[in-house]
Amino acid sequence: MRSDARMTRAAVATNGKQAAARPLGRPRARPLVDSMLRLIWREREISRAEIARRTELARSTVSEIVVELLRTGLVAEMGTKESSGGRRPIVLQFQDEACGILGVDMGGAHVAVALTDLRGNVLVWEERRHPVRADPDGARALILELCDACIAKWRRSPRRLVGIGVAVPCPVDPRHPERLSELVLPEWHGRHGFEVLHERYGLPVLVDNDANLGCLAEHWWGAGRGVDHFTYIKVATGVGSGHVIDGNLYRGATGVAGEIGHLAIDPHGEPCICGLRGCLGTLVGQAALVARANTLLGEYPQSVLASIPPTVTAIEDAALAGDLMALYIVREAAEYLGIAVAGLLNLMNPALVVLGGDLAPLGELLLEPLRETVRRRTLVSSIEAAEVRTSELGPQAVAIGAATLVLKSALADSRLFPAAIRRKEAS
Repeated sequence: MRSDARMTRAAVATNGKQAAARPLGRPRARPLVDSMLRLIWREREISRAEIARRTELARSTVSEIVVELLRTGLVAEMGTKESSGGRRPIVLQFQDEACGILGVDMGGAHVAVALTDLRGNVLVWEERRHPVRADPDGARALILELCDACIAKWRRSPRRLVGIGVAVPCPVDPRHPERLSELVLPEWHGRHGFEVLHERYGLPVLVDNDANLGCLAEHWWGAGRGVDHFTYIKVATGVGSGHVIDGNLYRGATGVAGEIGHLAIDPHGEPCICGLRGCLGTLVGQAALVARANTLLGEYPQSVLASIPPTVTAIEDAALAGDLMALYIVREAAEYLGIAVAGLLNLMNPALVVLGGDLAPLGELLLEPLRETVRRRTLVSSIEAAEVRTSELGPQAVAIGAATLVLKSALADSRLFPAAIRRKEAS
């Protein structure tokens, strides 16, 4: 994985200042320790001899650094493997469960927390609905509650946590990660207040936009693995997107790249919170889909949605069951999304577009009309190179991405791994 030095410097923060790094090893060997740890993490299992061959370091230097890594508990010796001649090499293995990471997905109307290992696997999951936009104090309290619940179910010492990643439903400027958009989250008054997480757990807290982190998760663990140019689009309360360009997450000059939800689809449409009209988010966000269902009920009195409160989940379930009104709403939303995706393909030429969030469970019911719209509106060369598919990580993608942000930073600077990790604690 490619490192993102700018994000490591800017986002490892609790109140805009660099979080204190915890020591691991001698300063003079730091770059070698970090690069060797990343190599072992990437390969999962590798011998000292192979490390020396890959890094072109002297075997004595490799052995010295390996001894240091073994002391951390992040790496362990796992027996020998076949030799092509001479002594059988001892296999070194990265210990994925040596530490845990908390990933927080704070959406517009929910909070979810994933506790993952060092390979992106979700070990514990907690989620609850909450009016996040209107109740910042309650949202912060709920994050603490769900983090506590995850740690309790994990049944391991909090000292084994690397850090906490938090996804927020608004743009985040990497230079000022403590600030939130007052336009999107006016009740939060421009500050996230996640210092409470650092105060409770004594851990670094990293903050980024939710669509960016969904994109990061898909790039490391999901549909975007091995793809250097792709876009992730999240449809939830609003609509956002994250972009991987040349293998790196792209944020733009001030962190607002990817606000596809404010792309004008209908200049005469409904007003958006951004001050414009007819933005994509006003047509396919949660509130827009529910409002559309309520508007159409008179035309479809036989719809199953006429007898239940229309919600996005209810619309999805009805569409999957063949309900005509729900299918009409889905096709309409797919066309609006297709217009935005077509523009994206013409402008940026990604190899892959991944759809996540609320509408992803619809699968081909959403993708087929979306692709048809894209075909009608896209340059032949752009559409030929692009694939449009749904998320592999589902509703956990953003929380996994928040945890991955911490992992990525720790692999770039191993001092972020807790100094408390020792082999005796792993027993």
